Amino acid sequence: MHRQTIIAAGLLLTIGIAVVATGYANGLGPLGTLSAGISRLTGGNEMTTVSNMDKEKKAPVAPELSTGTWINSEPLTLKSLRGRVVIVDFWTFACYNCRNALPAVKNWDKRYRDQGLTVIGVHTPELDTERDINNLRHEIAELDVRFPVITDNDYSTWNAYGVRAWPTWFVLDKQGRIRWQHVGEGAYDETEKVIKELLAEE
Repeated sequence: MHRQTIIAAGLLLTIGIAVVATGYANGLGPLGTLSAGISRLTGGNEMTTVSNMDKEKKAPVAPELSTGTWINSEPLTLKSLRGRVVIVDFWTFACYNCRNALPAVKNWDKRYRDQGLTVIGVHTPELDTERDINNLRHEIAELDVRFPVITDNDYSTWNAYGVRAWPTWFVLDKQGRIRWQHVGEGAYDETEKVIKELLAEE
């Protein structure tokens, strides 16, 4: 009986380590995999790309950004950006997946900023070190992030958008409506196509 208990405990420990490792690998945090799984079971929502391109009149208006410290910009509001396409990119600098997705986001900013695109990085930290504004400023400089970034240390903007994982980005049309959402890495070509289509809209 004692041997069976030891084996069972070993299996549980192995499973626990695997869950935590998977969470970090997917940018979901230490318990993110478990949380996302429960959310899928209870809410039925797949963590995949969501497109509302064919439902522009029914697309929800994006929540306004909460207060925070702005880097690379004076404080912005989504209302003041009406008439521009906006990407709201939820990320955190120690997230492996966020770093993998960052080159694409930076490329969109560089390529389409002068055509009417504004990228806003919402930095929602997972680790204590990511909450330090000096660490964030250092990482932004090291990563050559030139688009506006706002801190979200209290998760108020994260919660307003219902975000569950890093990175997640929302693409807003010129009326401030959410027309595209993607969770995780990938879908870069699809997202760029959406950006182009929204820039072409009146």
